[in-house]
Amino acid sequence: MPSDSSILLEVKNLKVYFPIFKGILHRQHSEIRAVDDVSFTIPQGTTVGLLGESGSGKTTIGRTLVKLIKQTSGIILYKGQNIGAMNESIFHPWRKKIQMVFQDPHSSLNPKLTIGSMIAEAFEIHFVKMSRSERQERVAHLLVKVGLNPEMMQRYPHEFSGGQRQRISIARALAVEPELLICDEPVSALDVSVQAQIINLLQDLQEELGLTMLFIGHDLAVIKHISDSVLVLHHGKIVESGSAHHVLEHPEHPYTQTLLAAVPTI
Repeated sequence: MPSDSSILLEVKNLKVYFPIFKGILHRQHSEIRAVDDVSFTIPQGTTVGLLGESGSGKTTIGRTLVKLIKQTSGIILYKGQNIGAMNESIFHPWRKKIQMVFQDPHSSLNPKLTIGSMIAEAFEIHFVKMSRSERQERVAHLLVKVGLNPEMMQRYPHEFSGGQRQRISIARALAVEPELLICDEPVSALDVSVQAQIINLLQDLQEELGLTMLFIGHDLAVIKHISDSVLVLHHGKIVESGSAHHVLEHPEHPYTQTLLAAVPTI
């Protein structure tokens, strides 16, 4: 187990329940337990893979960590600070430390803004003293870092391919200099050849910038390639965890064994 000083994020007994209301009086009838008593840690500088089938609660965990979804109970500690208990105004300075790359880059990018304006918007919010020329320079630098041409900053999202849009999403996430990057199935909507390019880009950025990543996905090959350790999620609960090699080569839980058995072979 890593020492406490190396833990960037610690989640304790996280629960996210969604109430179901019925009837004329709109009373709560039942609840959906999307995340049910989940605990894990993410050591600094590592990549933790969160693996599970669709509907297992993976995305809910990621969105809860960045406070896009309200937790029902539990503790989320970031460098020892309970960010889960913070309201939005108190959490605002911490938001730039934790950024998210979404599954569908097309829906996560504003079609009415140029990509330069979208990336510069992050500087306007979190670096208010930065001048316009400095913002433009930083935008150009980020585009180069993710493998795009700075001249593209005047274009709109619809003018790019899926892989290029995901690179733009990564550049936007990196704009505020985060420490933790939550990647919510960032390559599942891309062609196989483009998937490899994005995975390699993320690994290069992690090595260069010292990023810590939570990589959410259902593709075992991708999870195994990029992750140091793996959490297997089933019906909102973690059923198995350990090093990527051990979990995916020598699974112990029946659900993990079923996932591996379902992978097609050529």
